[in-house]
Amino acid sequence: MTNKESQYLALYEANLIPLRVCLVGFTWGLHDYFLTIEDEVHHIWPQKLNFAKFMFLWIRYYTLAILLFDVIQIHVFTLPGVTSDNVCVAMDSIIRIVSAISLWSVEIIMQLRVYALYNCSKRVALLNAVLFLGSIAGFMFILVHNAQRRRAVIASAIALPLPGCPSIHTGIEWAQWVPATIYEGILFGYALCKTVQTNAAQLRRGGQISLRSVLLRDNLVYFFGIACILVFNNLMVVGITHIPWFSYGPFHAAVGMLTTRMMLNVHKAANKTTFISGSELELPATTTNLLPSAGGASGWNVAQNSQLTGASLRA
Repeated sequence: MTNKESQYLALYEANLIPLRVCLVGFTWGLHDYFLTIEDEVHHIWPQKLNFAKFMFLWIRYYTLAILLFDVIQIHVFTLPGVTSDNVCVAMDSIIRIVSAISLWSVEIIMQLRVYALYNCSKRVALLNAVLFLGSIAGFMFILVHNAQRRRAVIASAIALPLPGCPSIHTGIEWAQWVPATIYEGILFGYALCKTVQTNAAQLRRGGQISLRSVLLRDNLVYFFGIACILVFNNLMVVGITHIPWFSYGPFHAAVGMLTTRMMLNVHKAANKTTFISGSELELPATTTNLLPSAGGASGWNVAQNSQLTGASLRA
């Protein structure tokens, strides 16, 4: 076997991997959807339409949509005559933008959670917004840079009988998700700092987990999980891990699943807990809705409990 033949076989096998893995990602996402649909119906659907509900439904169903898009796009491109250098260059950028929209949507939610944890600090919100816009700008710069060079990268392989666009990664493609990874690390630092500052005794009252502890726990799990995924994707492109590129399917599924479960956890905790005069009381479901509003005849004062209320709380 000549060197060119061995390179062709390696490239052919590399193109087959995304065909299989995208199906795994889609199945994984559907499995988690059916596991949690009961919680969605119970905790999300009864609410009036607001920002928190809209973002949950957007992330939930956008995730399923892009997982289906991954499967259709990758398998359609295996048909003879579908791919070309123009199509492959365009689709490479489209896939990255579709993935970025998913990640940016989640990062908006996480900014609100950090904002709530830091007592609605405008300084924290402004700094996070500036850094967020900076990560988007960095992503777009690298995307344009890679797109301009993509045609030359795949020129030698586009005419080969491959199942889909050539799975070739060179140049600075590894840097595509570096801005997002850095920003996720900053948000993780916010959550970690707040966790360290919070006394364990304040996190648990009467054996019940407070909403603040739910926020802190889920923030740490989410930030760590997403950061690991982003780093792993970068390492795959560089080739350090010696693991072939297997598409964005698992990345899309993991981001959507982590975020929706994180949001459901807060909704569950919020539905079980009522804040009265700054204290958390577990009440029966039949009495939870009977609490008078602030300033009512009974004089009860429904406190904000460190301002973890409204869309910021449930987001």
